[in-house]
Amino acid sequence: MLFVTPSLIVSVSLETLEQIQTEYRSGKSAFERGRYRQSVEHLEKARDLVEKNTRLGGEVQIWLATAYQAMGQHQNAIALCRKLIRHPSLETSKQSRRLLEILEAPELNSNLEGLINIPDMSGIEDNERPIKILQKTRPSTSGSSSTPELFPEPIDLTQVNTQDNGFLGIALAAIIMILSGLFFFY
Repeated sequence: MLFVTPSLIVSVSLETLEQIQTEYRSGKSAFERGRYRQSVEHLEKARDLVEKNTRLGGEVQIWLATAYQAMGQHQNAIALCRKLIRHPSLETSKQSRRLLEILEAPELNSNLEGLINIPDMSGIEDNERPIKILQKTRPSTSGSSSTPELFPEPIDLTQVNTQDNGFLGIALAAIIMILSGLFFFY
């Protein structure tokens, strides 16, 4: 099989291509399952077999840089991304620039004062405590126990401002003007 790049024609046997694809898929799969050491091993094997200046070679190396970073080998990831910036594949070059920006970004320092601590509620059972319903009680005059009041206290209407302020009239006039304007102009 022939790989064609802008400046290079590479011949790869079908067996080698299958082995590259197998190692590449295994590396991606291991990475997605969080097995970064296995991912690095598979991706390094694929990188050693593939032509590095091809699109597939660029993809393998981007995944390898990501796996290095996930495994804590930041210097290896940064060095590989810097090398990939000059990759012939435009997509690989863009991805390496983006990944390099992330890798070289300063680490944010977070303090515990700015964070909200959420208590661990996993040990509390749902029905451990009964739910308390707050009810307003009136003191009894007979000296017996107080009974909960289920209805709100009545409102004294002499204390409520019931004077008309003209809002309803203004609102109706505005609605009539808008509707008449719509009929007149259309």
